[in-house]
Amino acid sequence: MPPGETAPGHRKRLRERFIKSGLAGFHDYEVVELLLTLGSPRKDCKEPAKEAIARFKTLRGVLEASAEELQEIKGIGPHNAFGIKLVREVAREFLKQKILDKPVYQSSQEIFEYLYHSMRDLKKEVFKVIYLNSQNQVMETVDLFQGTVNSSSIFPREVMEGALKHYAASLIFAHNHPSGNPEPSSSDRELTRDLVYAATIMRLKVLDHLVIGDNRYFSFASEGLIEQYELDFLNLKMRGTAEARRRLYRAGPGHPGIPWQT
Repeated sequence: MPPGETAPGHRKRLRERFIKSGLAGFHDYEVVELLLTLGSPRKDCKEPAKEAIARFKTLRGVLEASAEELQEIKGIGPHNAFGIKLVREVAREFLKQKILDKPVYQSSQEIFEYLYHSMRDLKKEVFKVIYLNSQNQVMETVDLFQGTVNSSSIFPREVMEGALKHYAASLIFAHNHPSGNPEPSSSDRELTRDLVYAATIMRLKVLDHLVIGDNRYFSFASEGLIEQYELDFLNLKMRGTAEARRRLYRAGPGHPGIPWQT
């Protein structure tokens, strides 16, 4: 076998494993190796794949690397770089279209799958707003804030302004926890409550807030918290209305809003 060429059996076994069970059980470098074979069908791609993972740390890092950065690795040429970038963009478009074809409020898992690959390795928290139309189809996804997500850093006014701009009927919020633990903090809960209150005032529907961790997520809707916040707001509104009426009647006849008694 000439130098630089890989054993046919090795590549065949990788492909057969993938066809049989997808990427389950694959190391990141093996996935990259398979991608590289698309542009180099006869060359040994194992070492360049390992070097790519060593440099970019994760599979996502390799996929997000520019064509120029990829080609700095010996054994990765323009055809390999093209194949990697094409696969990445096709995967993103597939997930996006999969979401657009279904009512999102029934598929928090699909939203998680769509967002996870772009958020799982982020070192800072990123807060996203997904604006949806009256058919619950995604119209736009906006990165609203980076840093520590809490009610003092996210302003409901900005979220609602975006909803008006996109003529949205409903909203989904999402942010990541770099620690990998998706359990919401007290600030996460307060922020979600405030956003639900603001949306209700604007007659918008909050479908969910996802907190994304390490291959798992927390759904405020699935835990019944979105509905609870809506009920809390309704109760506050009813109490406020009742209190306003009591004040008016305590003021007596002649007060604006209270008819003269005859």
